Amino acid sequence: MSSKQAQPKGQPAAIERGEEIFARYDSRVMSRLWKYISPHKGALAATVLTVAVFTLAQVSIPVTVRYAVDSAVGNATYPFNAVLAVFVALIVLNAVSNFFQEWVAARLAQRVIFDLRRAMFNHLQQVSLSILDRTQVGRLMSRLQGDVNSLQEFMETSVSAVGDFFLLLGIIGVLLTMDTKLGLLTLAVLPLLFVIRRVWLPWARKAFTRAREASSSVNAALAENINGIRTVQENRREAVNLERYDVRATENLQAQIGSSRASQVMMPTVDTLTGIAMAIVVVVGGSSVVSGELDVGVMVAFIFCVQRFFDPIRTLTMQYTVMQRAMASGNRIFEVLDIPVDLSDKPDAVQLQDVPPSVDFNRVTFGYRPGQPVLHELDLHIAPYQTVALVGPTGSGKTSIAALIHRFYDVWEGEVKVGGQDVRDLTLDSLGRCVGMVLQEPFLFSGTVIDNLRYGIPDASMEDVIEAAKAVRAHDFIVRLPDGYDTVLGQRGRNLSIGQRQLLSFARALLAKPKILILDEATANIDSFTELEIQRALNVLRKGRTTIIIAHRLATIRDADVIVVLQKGRILEKGTHEQLLENDGLYAKLHASSNESFDDVVAEDEAEHVPHT
Repeated sequence: MSSKQAQPKGQPAAIERGEEIFARYDSRVMSRLWKYISPHKGALAATVLTVAVFTLAQVSIPVTVRYAVDSAVGNATYPFNAVLAVFVALIVLNAVSNFFQEWVAARLAQRVIFDLRRAMFNHLQQVSLSILDRTQVGRLMSRLQGDVNSLQEFMETSVSAVGDFFLLLGIIGVLLTMDTKLGLLTLAVLPLLFVIRRVWLPWARKAFTRAREASSSVNAALAENINGIRTVQENRREAVNLERYDVRATENLQAQIGSSRASQVMMPTVDTLTGIAMAIVVVVGGSSVVSGELDVGVMVAFIFCVQRFFDPIRTLTMQYTVMQRAMASGNRIFEVLDIPVDLSDKPDAVQLQDVPPSVDFNRVTFGYRPGQPVLHELDLHIAPYQTVALVGPTGSGKTSIAALIHRFYDVWEGEVKVGGQDVRDLTLDSLGRCVGMVLQEPFLFSGTVIDNLRYGIPDASMEDVIEAAKAVRAHDFIVRLPDGYDTVLGQRGRNLSIGQRQLLSFARALLAKPKILILDEATANIDSFTELEIQRALNVLRKGRTTIIIAHRLATIRDADVIVVLQKGRILEKGTHEQLLENDGLYAKLHASSNESFDDVVAEDEAEHVPHT
């Protein structure tokens, strides 16, 4: 294998490695997140304005209390009724601005997260299959769900956190302005809080991490057993699985208790410091009031400020954990968005014109992992309107040939041509319209029967839909469904039999009227009666299009124009059914045996089979 051949690119390491649950503040994450926030400048401005108004109201209330108390005891020139009116107005402004702060912040976060989800969904649809083949779907789903939710929580709470920060500054300013000496004494407890917080954070981080990992483990065990419930009940594994689940559930219980303990430690700590600060105000401030050095209104305002001062500290401490989760989630989200889209249209890509649908493989070498080719310098010509069958043991390269025709992957060496043009020079859309595929395991989406049939051609007429369904003998069973073509399917079509689902996938492919039709083990899961119906339909469907059939069973391929026998990525022999019987090769060996599948036959001496071209 040439050292110059294009090897499949590796995927981002973060998808393969263990998930980091917490991370420190990352300016790169915030910079990229800002690109999704900046388009919503109006909502952002409204958020900042409401936060500013709410913070101003919070700071002004204790000041107003001071003047209200001084007016009540006759120590101020301000009319008590006027001060009371201002106080009531501030209370109303505080409530209204708090509501709008939460509302506009949530709306901003939802809009940003909507854009982010849409970007991830759009990107993952275009990522090459070579990446997805080596990626656990669960990890990608985690990014689309859990990580995005963590980022949304961070955005929604960050607005109030910013407000809390400025509220702290405002309260400090009020305390020092009203009485510098008493203010400094009250704030003397802050250094102690910082020391406690510095000791608490590493311990809390470990506790939160352990809780998150234990929760993921429990959820994974639960999901696995639910997805495999048929196998569980078949093997009567309920009791054993419950014992194993109990172990994980117990670990999760202990981890969650530890997490709760870590969360609750700061609450009594802050309450204790609040009490100390309050005691300072009462003792020192009270003495100053008695001696006439301090107005009683100032001391009451100090008490109000101290009560409000430690609430944002508690909130900001909890926000640090939210920020850590968000930074880790942001890194993972942007790593997904950074997955390269290897398969895309070239700048000068052309539309596949109305040309005879031929297929050519010219010395094609291809594999899914570096250094492990599946196809070896393969040469294959499929003439327009031929029916070609690809047969061979599992792993011989049949499905890889089909995938390369549709350009799900790019070859390492050589070229694949459709209609005489290299598939890499064609637009993916025009190639996709030319090539239709029916796979061994049909995938039906949520929605009605007709929605699934029109999946590739949304504007197809009802007449065309019925014609395609009739062509594959699907119409009769569809009209017997409760609502006919408007019957809503269960998840992946679970309320249909495997054969019925396969017939729908046939009709869906035919409705798109592809010039090249690939049937990849399309009849493997269909019963003999249904397969007979399909065989009759295929005799009609093959007219006017190039058909490539991948199958193990001889009954499916006997009438093909050309049968290509593959072994370990190379062509062993090819010809008609009769010609291959005369060659007395692997195909003839299968035919002479009582087996029905190529998987049941192992070549006794593969070296004896010389590739035919």
